Amino acid sequence: MSRFPVPRLVVSRCLEFEEVRYNGAVIPDKAVQRLQGFVDFIPVCPEIEIGLGVPREVIRIVDGGEDNEKLIQPKTGEELTGPMKEFSKAFIDSLTDVDGFLLKNRSPTCGVQDVKVYQSEKNSQVVRKTTGFFAKEVLNQFGGLAIEEEGRMKNFTLRHHFLTKLFTLAEFRRIKKEKSLKSLQAFHSKNKYLFMAYHPGTLKLMGRTLANHDHLPIDAVLAHYEEHLYQLLSKPAKPSAHVNVCQHIAGYFKNELNKEEKRNFQSLVRQYSEEKVPLSAVISVLRSWVARFDSQYLQQQTYFEPYPEELVEISDSGKGRAYS
Repeated sequence: MSRFPVPRLVVSRCLEFEEVRYNGAVIPDKAVQRLQGFVDFIPVCPEIEIGLGVPREVIRIVDGGEDNEKLIQPKTGEELTGPMKEFSKAFIDSLTDVDGFLLKNRSPTCGVQDVKVYQSEKNSQVVRKTTGFFAKEVLNQFGGLAIEEEGRMKNFTLRHHFLTKLFTLAEFRRIKKEKSLKSLQAFHSKNKYLFMAYHPGTLKLMGRTLANHDHLPIDAVLAHYEEHLYQLLSKPAKPSAHVNVCQHIAGYFKNELNKEEKRNFQSLVRQYSEEKVPLSAVISVLRSWVARFDSQYLQQQTYFEPYPEELVEISDSGKGRAYS
């Protein structure tokens, strides 16, 4: 059975934790419910932290130009830009050993995208979309981590990517603390096919970093490797890349399989490419071969199980897209 690290995840406190939303509600969230017992949560509500009560009057982002947006409470006329920026920076500066963020979507503080910007505090016309004040500081300081909005977690591809990234980065955080080239090599080896699915070119760069031909100190090697890892995991893997990886893995068994098995597998891969079956159907066949032929190397590959199986959920809203 695979052993997974316990990621540290900052989460909007209104998601499952406390009744701190502006209207005094708590938001039921299936993703947070599922993650309980698998991650260490760090709940936060920026609006509560700057002294706003529950319930409270709505706050809005008001246009002042791209670089001069203001956070206003229209009912009271109070400007909250300064206090929110100060809290956000102080809170995020204080974080250590954090692997990701799961934030409330469309919130003027926590929304990562699609947050409404109003023409003025008196005019409710929406002039564009932006990022919330707290989320903006998160992206500024921790942009390489696993960052997602709760609404987008209903999309299977985005949810799978977020969980893969979250648990992979948590494991890498442990590797960094060990400061061992041998541990880093083992991490790279067991993630080979997972990383290949994300970006084969970046995988090669990571391999060169590991080779360390310039004899750099371990801290420098880890820093360069981390840069490549963030780049690699910046977007979800594409279906065509998964096909490539599955074909690579199937190649391990070319001498053990009969013609019928090979033909059926190629048919299954083709059906996946045509979106007629899920990737899990293809991986299931590969996992059965790994067990059947007792491939020790493939048994350790995280590609087959990048995060705890209990977190797998096949539902898909079909909504959402990867951040550009």
